Amino acid sequence: MIPETFILSTEIINAKRLGLPVVALETAVVTHGLPRPRNLELACELEAIVRSENAVPATVGLIDGKIHVGLSQQELERLANEPGTRKISRRDFGIAIARKECGGTTVAGTLIAARIAGLSVFATGGIGGVHRDAPFDVSADLAELGRCPLVVVCAGAKAILDLPATLEVLETMGVPVVGFQTDEFPAFY
Repeated sequence: MIPETFILSTEIINAKRLGLPVVALETAVVTHGLPRPRNLELACELEAIVRSENAVPATVGLIDGKIHVGLSQQELERLANEPGTRKISRRDFGIAIARKECGGTTVAGTLIAARIAGLSVFATGGIGGVHRDAPFDVSADLAELGRCPLVVVCAGAKAILDLPATLEVLETMGVPVVGFQTDEFPAFY
């Protein structure tokens, strides 16, 4: 059962009902990752790529305290242009929902929303990981990758991270890491 704090777009509801492939997409890159107008351009490009592969994009974001799975163009534009949006990870949902805030979901936040919405595939640029020279600073992304039974397609962990330590944590969390046309764990730039 989907919680009342969730809004699934009509397109996502219909895609799930028809058994169409659905790919979750995050929005922290839109709200915090890139400058305007490139942020919105990228979000639209990512949705177009998913559609070109005959799947339905389910871009996830928080609008006025509601978790939206499948953003409209107007909602996406709002996230891309509204100042003061929150970056939404696991720890942020409660406060942001209570305050009726808007925000872009991180990898961890998107995984949580996609799992609750019943999705099984999520695509993103790069995941978080273990920070260099600070092994206690581990991204919430890694814990969620271990908790959420989704296939995550990405370009690896962010290059600024400690990649061997990140792989070790993924192993500890029971996360299988499969490379496509590579024998090494890629770094996302």
